[in-house]
Amino acid sequence: MSQTNQHTDDKKWMAEALELAKKGKGMVAPNPLVGCVIISADGTKIGEGYHRKFGEAHAEVNAVNSVKDRKDLKGATVYVTLEPCSHHGKTPPCATMLGNLPIQRVVVGMRDPNPNVNGKGILHLRNKGIEVEVGVLNDKAEKLNEFFIHHQTFGRPFITLKIAQTVDGYLAAADGESQWITGKQSRKMVHKWRSEYDGVMVGRTTAITDNPSLTVRHVSGRQPKRIVIDGPYELPKELNLFSDKFEEKTIIITWNKEASATDADPMLKLMKQNYFRGHILQVSKVEGHADLRQAFKMLGEKGITSILVEGGQQLSSALLREGLVDKIELFIAPKLLGAGTRSLIGIGINKMRDIVDLKDVTWSKVGDDMLLTGYI
Repeated sequence: MSQTNQHTDDKKWMAEALELAKKGKGMVAPNPLVGCVIISADGTKIGEGYHRKFGEAHAEVNAVNSVKDRKDLKGATVYVTLEPCSHHGKTPPCATMLGNLPIQRVVVGMRDPNPNVNGKGILHLRNKGIEVEVGVLNDKAEKLNEFFIHHQTFGRPFITLKIAQTVDGYLAAADGESQWITGKQSRKMVHKWRSEYDGVMVGRTTAITDNPSLTVRHVSGRQPKRIVIDGPYELPKELNLFSDKFEEKTIIITWNKEASATDADPMLKLMKQNYFRGHILQVSKVEGHADLRQAFKMLGEKGITSILVEGGQQLSSALLREGLVDKIELFIAPKLLGAGTRSLIGIGINKMRDIVDLKDVTWSKVGDDMLLTGYI
């Protein structure tokens, strides 16, 4: 095979591995999404697999196990979207497993930013005499695992801010009503996102005004953690977030020390757990509000790699003001209100020279709505 044809085939099979990896969305965190395809020496696909669920077999193992005749592995090429792991975690290291096979090449989409790996898997394979090609469709591999990379790099979740507004920039009418500004297709898309993010976040105002459930209903998928910023710890416990069948998935962020002060007393702790079966994270109080930066750090330490924020004006503006938003998903409905609650206010920009330009911007039509996607 010529180098040109090999290069073309590498992209082809890596693209297929990336599509496989997507099937694990919402199920593998805090692990990365990984897909793997195995091609025999004569160019035939003989195996494929992806990381299906956190704690279960990795993509490379599933791909190797799918090969019907192990003799076909002699001289084969393995395409994997992320560098094979080289350390013992929930499962044995994939680099060691691949290194013991009679394969000829391993083509890697991107290096693993995890400091426990980060080149060690590649080095192990090369030391075993296996040819390793790194960086095929690297940009697409990084985009696929933007949650994982961000969490590994910064120690906090990747934050996506979702906003649904009218053409003139309002997210609620003057009387406070906000349902429904966007159409059914947009709402279904948001439910799909919920199934793919580790957590969904709202603030006090949204929790009180809308009494949301923040569950996945219009599509099938995993139910996310539900995070509410309740600084003073005073929200009514009758709200859906605190009383429905997914109560255990709710996390309250508060600066109120009394919310967790009883944990030292086993009996009082048991009583509190019976009252609220979710989790409470106590953070510092900054200018009368919960310390959002500290909250995200604590959530990251709990293995939450991504959060979809469905907050109102106050939370959305605060996150932008604090520089904590990584991505924006902005739905614009073909409707006018003329008055009400603006989607954003007071994000700390007063001069044109300080304006924030979104990066990698795309526009798409979702039903009658338009969706702007951009990175900060």
